[in-house]
Amino acid sequence: MKVSRIAAAGALACATVLVLSGPAFAHVSVAAEGTAAKGGYATVDFKVPNERDNASTTRLEVSFPTDHPLASAMPQPVEGWTVKVTKATLAKPVELHGEKISEAVSKVTWTADDGKGIPAGFFQKFPLSIGQLPEDTDKLVFKALQTYSNKEVVRWIEVPEDGAEEPDHPAPVLALSAATEDHHSGSSATEETAAASAEPAAKTTATAAEPADSSDTTARVLGVVGIVVGVAGVAFGVLAGRRRTTV
Repeated sequence: MKVSRIAAAGALACATVLVLSGPAFAHVSVAAEGTAAKGGYATVDFKVPNERDNASTTRLEVSFPTDHPLASAMPQPVEGWTVKVTKATLAKPVELHGEKISEAVSKVTWTADDGKGIPAGFFQKFPLSIGQLPEDTDKLVFKALQTYSNKEVVRWIEVPEDGAEEPDHPAPVLALSAATEDHHSGSSATEETAAASAEPAAKTTATAAEPADSSDTTARVLGVVGIVVGVAGVAFGVLAGRRRTTV
């Protein structure tokens, strides 16, 4: 009886935790594929879960930061969705990495072609290549509007504050990593380093394999010798038995 009560209490506690923590996993978020280094370009994914049981997500509108404008946003095609990149003229041109820009991306909008969009119980990723990333901040805040097939609009626009509890409708935040020496050849440098590291490892493996082959050959020779000696011993025993019988 006590065991049943403990089990029931544990199940209730787990259910309560899941219910309370559910909304925290259901908001629109953004994350980089790999790293988003300051001063470089990055591919990011906006992840959109459908948190309604009776409607699908049919539209996503992402507003770009105005305090740190981005000059470029190149979307990757997503099957079943039409994407539109909107740019706006800046009130005051800004200098970005030595170049003055007067126009920046203001928002990117994805719309479901067939009206079905993201069904209940599913999520969708919307990839973008963006840049150049600013060097004077550790994060970029994007504000998103999620529209459902029943015309409901959820505004993910509340800016999370450091040290404070997460708001009910947090805006997607992209964390930026430290700048690299070469923003465009980081992958090539990494590959060259990996190749250089792999070469000594390959040599070590080949060298270590040689004694193993020699030991294997020696073992085979000794095995054959042992078999010959054994056969000779058996033959000698048979001959000795015959001599005794004859005598």
